[in-house]
Amino acid sequence: MDTDKPAFATIDEYISLFPAEVQQTLQKLRDVIREAAPEAVEKISYQMPTFALQGNLVHFSAYKKHIGFYPGASGIVAFKEELSGYKGAKGSVQFPIGQLLPYELISRIVKFRVADNAKRGENKGRKKK
Repeated sequence: MDTDKPAFATIDEYISLFPAEVQQTLQKLRDVIREAAPEAVEKISYQMPTFALQGNLVHFSAYKKHIGFYPGASGIVAFKEELSGYKGAKGSVQFPIGQLLPYELISRIVKFRVADNAKRGENKGRKKK
């Protein structure tokens, strides 16, 4: 484990470490996620703000040039076309700092992930025949 990295206990602590403009963006992102998944629990996982409901839903983080949003591979695949204008990878997307985040799209992705996790939870609960 890298002992030079600060450990964060809360999302508030994480957000407080960034410049005011980035803090506002991160707080708005947090609010959008919270509104889309009101039953989700906030936590820090992988040293990133995380929302969990029947498993991790989404993570987010801030970097020098972008905001990272991590809805997992299923969230990226389901919204592939709408996310095509952004850099990304299998389970992540990068929103450039200084540009308005696509909050409505983020909300839909979070709602998709809530349903996806619920479906996965149901499937885990079924007995194999």
